[in-house]
Amino acid sequence: MSTKSPDFGQQVAEFLTSLSVPVSLPQDVGVLQPYTNSEVCRVVRQMCRQFYQSGKPRLALWGINPGRFGAGLTGLSFTDPHAVRHCLQIESTIQGRREISAEFIQLVIEAYGGPSAFYRDVYLSAMSPLGFMHGEKNLNFYDSAELQSALTTTIQHWILQQVSFGLRQDTTVVLGTGKLKTFFEQHVHAECGFDSVVFLEHPRFIMQYRRKHVDSYVEKYVQVIRSCADL
Repeated sequence: MSTKSPDFGQQVAEFLTSLSVPVSLPQDVGVLQPYTNSEVCRVVRQMCRQFYQSGKPRLALWGINPGRFGAGLTGLSFTDPHAVRHCLQIESTIQGRREISAEFIQLVIEAYGGPSAFYRDVYLSAMSPLGFMHGEKNLNFYDSAELQSALTTTIQHWILQQVSFGLRQDTTVVLGTGKLKTFFEQHVHAECGFDSVVFLEHPRFIMQYRRKHVDSYVEKYVQVIRSCADL
């Protein structure tokens, strides 16, 4: 008797809630571990049940790695506690302030037609789905040559795992036009089997340095995602 294979949402939830870093990291680098919190795991599973049900292969959007006010708290990429309650409409006891990247992505989701429409077409993740700290500050994995070197093979493995759940490989979107673009081109694009890639300005860059033009960037995101989703 055959067993029904897990759907996309089940696989994503199982992947996220079992994440750990399988390599030694520099001594001064800490790892954000939201999935040790049972409330985070509950929220992740509920989100995956509601918005990541099986369907057509989704377009993946890849960020850098979680920060301590966004996915480092909620376990969901570009999603802070406010977005959990007010965008995803999931009641939760997770507390925290607004995170500017999550704030921008929430605007994109709303402009796209809401979370059901957005997540039907899109999968939000990060090159490293676990985040890092140096002292009390967020650390992007590529800002430490030692950390990047330690993680590169693991990042490739994580991405391939997620692709296997049912992601598009003909096209993908990277949210970064600087160091993340370079990393993707050198270590991910060919190794993980993507045919083409679109690079968009990172939400944090937009909110910090281009805030006056947020509306135009939201429109750009929506246009790019729709164009890629319709290929």
